[in-house]
Amino acid sequence: MFGLGTTEIILIVLAILLLFGGKKIPELMRGIGQGVREFNTAKASVKSEIEEGMKTKTVTKTTETETESESKA
Repeated sequence: MFGLGTTEIILIVLAILLLFGGKKIPELMRGIGQGVREFNTAKASVKSEIEEGMKTKTVTKTTETETESESKA
């Protein structure tokens, strides 16, 4: 995991525990969880908007092509 050994991971965890304390860590993790959840929601929203825009563009092109064919005939 990122080239870290067991000893380094344990030291990092202990440093975090000393810095934040036992009561602040659950709050910190809850905040991180909310941030990740909001990011995933925003990502899904942007993806659906892009897909919807592509469908609309395809329908518009098809309609324009049909209109041009009818006007030429």
